[in-house]
Amino acid sequence: MRVPYGPNKDYFIYSLFLVFCNRITTSAVSAGVLLASKKALDPVAPLHKYCIVSVSNILTTTCQYEALKYVSFPVQTLAKCAKMIPVMIWGTIIMQKKYKGQDYFVAFLVTLGCSLFILYPAEGDTSPYSRERESTIWGVSLMMGYLGFDGFTSTFQDKLFKGYDMEIHTQIFYTTVCSCLLSFTGMIMQGNLLMAIDFVSRHHDCFFDIALLSTVATASQFFISYTIRTFGALTFATIMTTRQGANKVRKMVSASKHLALME
Repeated sequence: MRVPYGPNKDYFIYSLFLVFCNRITTSAVSAGVLLASKKALDPVAPLHKYCIVSVSNILTTTCQYEALKYVSFPVQTLAKCAKMIPVMIWGTIIMQKKYKGQDYFVAFLVTLGCSLFILYPAEGDTSPYSRERESTIWGVSLMMGYLGFDGFTSTFQDKLFKGYDMEIHTQIFYTTVCSCLLSFTGMIMQGNLLMAIDFVSRHHDCFFDIALLSTVATASQFFISYTIRTFGALTFATIMTTRQGANKVRKMVSASKHLALME
């Protein structure tokens, strides 16, 4: 979304096309797993509940990709540190969970700690986290939307797993099929489908980037669903929050090694 392709420095701007490619890959893999394991493809929950997760998930991913047009990747990474609090709020609304003030305070401290850790680069840090950040009202609004929809998605998935005897692959299959239909319809309505295909056909390196992104997104989805089903949405949000700190540590170590080699 932020790296130009080709000699003319063209930018890929079709967020829904990325969502569509990710979801059609995931749905195909999940269907293959269900068929290979000889498990039924019948939906366990009502279809509209899968659609709710699908709509929320599409909005989450679209906000995430669109935000990269307006805020830098470090700013987006910084915002992801706030995942725990939206999940707790949605857990209270959707699943009637009760959190004490102490729980919110701990979540706030974790969010604040990860944010400060990422916000202030180490001396000599040459990673992207040390570069100047840009932000706009629209970009920040998209990140707020991302956090809200993302918290709802994982919480509602948690609710489906607890309310129905549901296989991970079943939920992934029906959710991603709905997402494929919705994202495809969205592209048709926007008139972007043919333009996105034309862009990818002209820039083969973009095609390989999208293929890699879809492959990784598919693998990630299985880990995400397993974590939510086994440990719950809040634990998943905690893992996703603290991993930002782990990424920062990795970049600091890499920067230190680079400086050591220069010396």
